[in-house]
This record gives sequence, C-alpha cells and structure tokens, in this order.
Amino acid sequence: MTTCSAHLYSNGGISCFHKNHSSPLNNHLKLSGPLFPIKTKRPSRVLVTSAVQFRPCIDIHKGKVKQIVGSTLSDSKEDGSVLVTNFESDKSAEEYAKMYKEDGLTGGHVIMLGADPLSQAAALGALHAYPGGLQVGGGISSENCLSYIEEGASHVIVTSYVFNNGKLDLERLKDLVKIVGKQRLILDLSCRKKDGRYAIVTDRWQKFSDVLLDEKSLEFLGGFADEFLVHGVDVEGKKLGIDEELVALLGNYSPIPVTYAGGVTVMDDVERIKEAGKGRVDVTVGSALDIFGGNLPYKDVVAWHHQQQESSSALH
Repeated sequence: MTTCSAHLYSNGGISCFHKNHSSPLNNHLKLSGPLFPIKTKRPSRVLVTSAVQFRPCIDIHKGKVKQIVGSTLSDSKEDGSVLVTNFESDKSAEEYAKMYKEDGLTGGHVIMLGADPLSQAAALGALHAYPGGLQVGGGISSENCLSYIEEGASHVIVTSYVFNNGKLDLERLKDLVKIVGKQRLILDLSCRKKDGRYAIVTDRWQKFSDVLLDEKSLEFLGGFADEFLVHGVDVEGKKLGIDEELVALLGNYSPIPVTYAGGVTVMDDVERIKEAGKGRVDVTVGSALDIFGGNLPYKDVVAWHHQQQESSSALH
C-alpha cells in the first residue's frame, strides 16, 4: 500500500498535513520523481467551462430515500452520536430516478448511506430506471465498482476506499482507474475546515485525512478522475447558506468538472455558487428542495438549470 502522509509533493502532487519529512515515500519522490507516469498538468480551463448544471441527488439510508445531516452519520452505535434526519420520503429511489429522467437532468448521484442489502437494492432500482443518467457511490471498491457500471451507472463515486485510514492510498486509486477507467471515476473530496485549511474527510465524514484540498491536490487528483464531488461538510444538510470560500477554491483550481453540495437554501444561493465558482462549479441541492421536505421549489431549480443550458447553447 502506498500512501500520502507527509509533505507537499514537489511535482504537482498532494498537499498534506506536515508529519514526517523524512518518510520513505518522500525519499522515493526526491530520488525518482513523480510516483505516477500519468501526466497531471492542468488542462486548459476553457475546455471544462460550460453551463452550470443542477445535479440531482438520491440519498438512500436503509432502503429509504432520506435527507440526513451527513456529519451525524456514524459506524459506531456506542459513540453517543444521534443521527439527524431532515426528511424521509414515501417515494422510492426508482421514482426519483424516473422524475429526473423526465426532467432531462443528467449527472445526478445516488449515494448509499450504508452497505445494507435494502440500500443496495434501492440504488440498483434507480440505476435501472435511468440507465446512464446517474452516478453511484457508497461502499464502492475495486471488487464491486464494475458491477455498478454494468447495472447502468454512468460513474462510480469513491471516497473512503482511496483515503484509507486517513491517508491517500495510491495503489487503490490506480487499481480503480485500471478497472473502470478515469472517464467513469468520480472522487468525492468532501472536506471540513481544520486549522484554517480544508481537509478531506472520510469514513462517513467523521475522520480527517491528511490531504488538504488546494490547487496542487486538485491538479494531482484530477489526473485520475472524470469529475469531483465536494460536500462542504460544515454546512451540509443544515440549510445555513453555502461555503462560498470553498466554492471559490473549486472554481479557481479544479482542472475537471466539479459539483458542490452544502448549505443551499434559496435560489440566491444557487446564483452565488455560479458567481463564486466562476461558472465552473455545478450544484446539487438536497434538504432545501420541496421534494425533500424543504421550501425551495424543485421546479424552480429545474427551470434555472434549463435556462443555463439554453444560454450556453445560444453563446455557441
């Protein structure tokens, strides 16, 4: 297992919390250059700039479509934490998938908040209802990633599997790329503030990794994925407004398409994402939407989405 745990790679690599400047990995990099033969030079950002899109979501917990404050999820039943559920739907994941298909929304994500059989079955139902229109995440590994593609997912989304025990596991990342291809892989780089910097969090957003989200890490990881999905965990599910600083960081430095989630409450927040992200950051909305028990009309967000597409087409 090869992990990133120590320093700022000098060849366009990863920013990490400083721990051990003389680690074997550091010495390897100093002696032999970049660990990967893949070129990670940032492509022209004009190539990935297009109309801002609304990316729909289907979060599944124990087989039900729910909106949960993600930071309250925990693998342990003995840690004293209380799961905060904003909404539980009486509609199935399949019904939401059909609605997104009818509304012409692509690139949405289905997230299994647990690897139980009911959640897996619900996720497959959504994928079958909208083949090629949805991405899937939650418990994705080298062993099962290809099966979800075969079931109709356009991409698989991974976080904890490639940030193993709080460190970037380069071998696992390369293995995933080898199996499904860069063009079908999405890296979830959801993050929280720590010591004034954004650090990627894993394991149901409970564990800080040692990888910082910044220009170098985005450039490096962009060489292995088709898109990024980034939840602003400090505001996610709380309907307190967006993390504008994080959106700006993504708009400035992501070399590939990126979707931001967290804190959207009103349409003005969607516009703020468009502005702060310089038209390069897509948006997903969960708890605030009326289809998930919130006050923001889903139809208004869909109308905004199509307006962005039409405006982009007119310019071209």
